[in-house]
This record gives sequence, structure tokens and C-alpha cells, in this order.
Amino acid sequence: MGRSWATFGVDLHLEPTGPGLRRGLTDALREAIRTGRLAPGTRLPSSRALAADLGIARNTVADAYADLVAEGRLTARQGSGTRVADRAVPPSSARPASPRRTPGRLPYDLVPGTPDLASFPRAEWLKATRRALSAAPHEALGYGDPRGRPELRTALADYLARVRGVRTDPERIVVCSGFAHGLRLLTEVLRARGARTLAVESYGLDAHWDLAERTGLGTTALPYDDLGTRTDTLAEADAVLLNPAHQFPLGGALRPERRAAVVDWASRTGGFVLEDDYDGEFRYDRQPVGALQDLDPDRVVYLGTASKSLAPGLRLGWMVVPPSLLAEVLAHGGGHSVSVVEQLTLAEFLTSGAYDRHVRSARLRYRRRRDALVEALATRAPDVRVTGIAAGLHAVLRLPPGTERSVVQAATWQGLTVHGLSRYRHPSADVSSPDALVVGYATPPDHAWAATLEALCKALP
Repeated sequence: MGRSWATFGVDLHLEPTGPGLRRGLTDALREAIRTGRLAPGTRLPSSRALAADLGIARNTVADAYADLVAEGRLTARQGSGTRVADRAVPPSSARPASPRRTPGRLPYDLVPGTPDLASFPRAEWLKATRRALSAAPHEALGYGDPRGRPELRTALADYLARVRGVRTDPERIVVCSGFAHGLRLLTEVLRARGARTLAVESYGLDAHWDLAERTGLGTTALPYDDLGTRTDTLAEADAVLLNPAHQFPLGGALRPERRAAVVDWASRTGGFVLEDDYDGEFRYDRQPVGALQDLDPDRVVYLGTASKSLAPGLRLGWMVVPPSLLAEVLAHGGGHSVSVVEQLTLAEFLTSGAYDRHVRSARLRYRRRRDALVEALATRAPDVRVTGIAAGLHAVLRLPPGTERSVVQAATWQGLTVHGLSRYRHPSADVSSPDALVVGYATPPDHAWAATLEALCKALP
């Protein structure tokens, strides 16, 4: 019996070209090394294995290797095999060393939207992964339910009911790869149903507005007054996207009478409310505000994520979907987009209590940062008023009129990235944007917090 192709050893894709097998093979190897496709130190197949793989004589491969060893592009040592030489790729090649930080990235960062990634509970997450994989049935590694793993959906149903007041069962939860993925699925479904307009708040994220518009929905901004977002002008909308528990970026909670009004509108017109509960776990000076979904589970789609509580790189989010939308959402995709291992790990993290412990620890750490921010501003920038700090991971710093642009520029000179409030204003919003900064105080790692705060204070008027 001939030798199995499965036992050839190290794989190497080459296409020898030109006159003569030896020259063609030598040229192909030389080009792969020159361009960096074969990196320094890469071990090549044995001459016997590569010859069998290419269907040529072993001596032809041995001669090509010898030519490149003579040129200094390969090394051949007893017991180490044939490898690409360490200096085979010159410094000017197409593979420059990666810079230590992204070009244009400033050393200090207060852009909201990211937690302190250095505080991710690596050890606990690793333990949860091991426990989850040890207990998982073999079928868990298959394609499975498009809603996501039942272990995670069950854990989420219990957690959301206990902590956020969400009314659901595991059958109505759909796992997705973050809020943006869930929003895309929902806007696609709504557009297929004939929806034309998604109402949004006057302030929010342009990435979300752009996503909705790419799926064919126009976005229109709801009015905003001293009491927050108004929900009495939804007549022309087919659906509405809201942050009821903690408006981003202004920081307030949707008032009770306006929560009732938006649910009444949805029930009366057949519209849907998309509830973005992006940082509901973090509150400091107020009682937790429960989910809007509890008022009408048939008209409100609840969306949550682990991006703020753990890390956005996990790509873990979830939706609680009304029964009337569930089949259509699943037809557009769902839990298959998220690694089964991450789903099982989060389920274990939730059921073991590790998630609650991590959130409590993070809440205390972020509260201390918020308090340090408020204290520093009171001392060094008394003309700056801090708002929206009862909950969440960011604050709004109200500036003297006409100073937002100059303060953002001054922050850049201090090596600090920070955004002005005007960046988050919807193009159609009929509001005058006050001068302010949106400060994500959770973003810097602990070791950089003091220096970042110092840079901010130096930039303020």
C-alpha cells in the first residue's frame, strides 16, 4: 500500500514555475521567503516529504534546499531539519515590525464604550471554561439550536429576571455576537415586514443609526427636553430604539410617564420598542431601573451584552424576542454566530456566581473612579459641571458655552483622546447641543487612571 497523504508531515504550499523542476522549485521557495510568506525560523518539510507531496524526485528537492542554504536563505542542521534563516527577510521587506501602539492613538483614553480591559477576570474565566468544557455533552460542539446553547439561555433567563426584571423563558432568548449584531437582525426583520422608519434618541451612536439605514430603515430623532427623551411624537415611526435605564450619552433614565407612553404607542399601533440595556448592572446613587420590557413583553425587544460588564472582545450578546418576531429573527441568523465555548463559559460564569462577584467588584472600582473624577473637577475646574453620573461607566462634563471644540483640541495636546457631546447628536435632532465632554472613566486601566485624570484637568478651562 502507498504512503497515506495524511502522514506527509509539515504542509507547504508551493507552485514551481519556469524551466526545469529544480529551478522552478528554488525560485518558488526563494519568493516565498523574500515576501515573508515563509517567516524566519519556519521549519520546512523534509526533502522526502516535499518530494512526495509535489510528485517529483527527492534529489530535486534536496538540490533546491542546498542552493538556498548556500545563499543563506535556509539553514540545515542535524536534528533540527531545514529552516528559513533568521536573517532571510531584510528589514525593508513587506512585513515591518508592528508598532507598539496604533498610529495616531494617544497615550490617554477617555472615549466611552469600553470597560477596563486589564481587569477582565482571566483566572476565573479560565476556570469556568474548564468546568464548562468538562461538563459539556459531545453534541454541544455541533451546530445546535440557532437560538444558542440552552445552558446559556437558561442561565440568562434566570439572571435577567432576577437582576433586570425581564419577563422571559429560555425559548425566547436568542444569543448574538453583541448589540450591533442583534440590532442588524432586528432591523432586517422589521424592514422585511414593511417598516420604513426607526425613531431614535436625539443623542446616541452613529454606528447604530448607520446600521439601521444600511438595512433600509430611515432614522428620525425624537425630541429632547429638560426631562429627557420625549416619547409623545412617535406617530410616524414603525419602531423605536431607546436606552430607558441609562440614556447614552446624557445619562438619565426615561421618566415613568414616558416609559408608559412608549409602551402604549407600541400596543396601539403594532410598533416595536428596541430596548438597549447596555450597562444596566452599573448604578451608584440610585435604585436600579428595571427593564422596560417588563411592561409589555409582546412589543418590547430587550437587548443586552457582556461588552461593558466583561469585555467587548468576547462578542457575547442576547435578545429577548417577542413570540411574534422569534421565527423571523431566527431565519436571519442567531446563536450560530457565537462560539459554543464562549456560550458555555458564560453560562457557567453566571450559574456559579462568578459573574455577580465580578460585577460587584467592578461596580466598586468604577464608583471610586467616578468619585475621584468629581473631586478633581471640583478642585481644579470648578466651572465644569458633572452630570449623568448616578449610573453607568461615563460622565458628561458641561463646559462654558463655546468651548467644546477648543477643549477637545487642548486634550489632544495633552495626549488625551476624549469626545465632545456634539459628536453624538443625530443629524435630524431639533435640539441645540450644549458644550460638553463625554468622559468614559472606565476605559483606562488602573495604572493609567491618575495620569489620564491629570491630562483631563489640564485640558479643561
